[in-house]
Amino acid sequence: MSDHPLSDQSVHEMDARTLAAHLDDGSLSSEGVVGELIGRIGALDGPSTPVALRAVAALAPDALELAARRDAERRAGNVRGPLHGVPVLVKDNIEARGLPGLAGSTALVGRPTRDAPLVARLREAGAIVLGSTNLSQWANIRSARSTSGWSATGGLVANPWALDRSAGGSSSGSGAALAARYAPLAVGTETDGSIVCPSSLNGVVGLKPTVGAVPTAHVVPISASQDSPGPMARTVADVATLYEVLAGVRLPAVTGDPRVVVAATWTTEHAATDALLDAAVAALAESGVPVRRRDVAVPGAPEGADELTVLLAELVDDLGAYLADRPGEGVRSLLEVIMHEDAEAAIEQPYFGHDLFLQAVATGGRGGPAYRDARARNLAWAVEVCLEPALADADVLVAPAYGPAWKSDLVVGGHPAIASVATTPAAIAGWPIASVPVGLIHGLPVGAALIGRPGAEAMVLAAAARLEAAVAASGAWVDPHPTFAGPSRGL
Repeated sequence: MSDHPLSDQSVHEMDARTLAAHLDDGSLSSEGVVGELIGRIGALDGPSTPVALRAVAALAPDALELAARRDAERRAGNVRGPLHGVPVLVKDNIEARGLPGLAGSTALVGRPTRDAPLVARLREAGAIVLGSTNLSQWANIRSARSTSGWSATGGLVANPWALDRSAGGSSSGSGAALAARYAPLAVGTETDGSIVCPSSLNGVVGLKPTVGAVPTAHVVPISASQDSPGPMARTVADVATLYEVLAGVRLPAVTGDPRVVVAATWTTEHAATDALLDAAVAALAESGVPVRRRDVAVPGAPEGADELTVLLAELVDDLGAYLADRPGEGVRSLLEVIMHEDAEAAIEQPYFGHDLFLQAVATGGRGGPAYRDARARNLAWAVEVCLEPALADADVLVAPAYGPAWKSDLVVGGHPAIASVATTPAAIAGWPIASVPVGLIHGLPVGAALIGRPGAEAMVLAAAARLEAAVAASGAWVDPHPTFAGPSRGL
């Protein structure tokens, strides 16, 4: 008899660890799981479905075949790794054989894809790449007037909690797909907020690792100094497991309680959001974790301007190098992308343009006159002014992540209405940051951000697990389910 008997819980409701346990004891098959998830995606995701989330960019054509192969390997006693037979979705800017890897742009249609090293690690661990997820086109670096979650190839991702609300960005589809129970695991990428934001808005857990911890080869880039692929899931434990596979490491055990500092000055100034964070921190302290509050420097215009200067300069060089290396015929530079988008303006620019791309070309890349000084100032501010003083005698810095999801607006653009500044110093410094759900505001999820030192993913995840447990014990986040409320926009 199985040690993990099936309950009334549907397969799509199971987290990755529960699913893996059922696969291990034979009470479920990977082929059956993948078939059910493909059916769920087909019923909820396309433009003609009642919900029309548009979270999935493409399904892997070999997903069912691979699932059957993993089942056969398991029966033969050949279990590849901790994700053997477990489905995972990857963001559409990550190359994977058989999937488009378009970054949401028609400029890359028809270009062959390879397995990015992080995808190869997933396959080596036995995971089944189920498909790719829609995103904010080019990872949301194209325009200051962009709408998070929209791409020319995938349309606008809806938030499962309220269909007229943003799913965040740029890993919009990854966050929405997890909340909608399309898969237990997903991979996103972050340059500044692109994992934390959709995790917070969709009520899931996400980790942006230390820059360099997860390989970025064959991932459509923005910035070598800030880009980082990372794990997303519905539980901290699943995020930890997926991180170990993506980074090719075993997380060290964390003994004792993490020392937590709350960034008292990194508020959202939205009363309900800040109150939820305060309640979550109070629950964490009541669970026995040492918690203190401390004022932390708040970024202003100079820091934000320097970050944009750096990102645009690196974009010219890094995206150009990627496009030149990608197999197949097509655009080979950012300037050629701009030319393509102008030629296909009706498809590529129906709602907003590519003003940031034009600014990027004008920088001259890393060789431009402003880049080096901007990067030095930016890094010194993030590390020496913000993060090192805040974490001088602590392990993890906690602040609000984002407030409730704002309404999507393709006419005037859709950007965060309520957010703290937590993602920016961690992004500039390349330090790890996670988001954990802490409650609902009028039925919409809100997350807390947790920042640690470079390479301290184990400590960040340990603190995240303690926060997750404390919030659940307080009753603020107990198995909530998205409502899929509101009519489909038909956009």
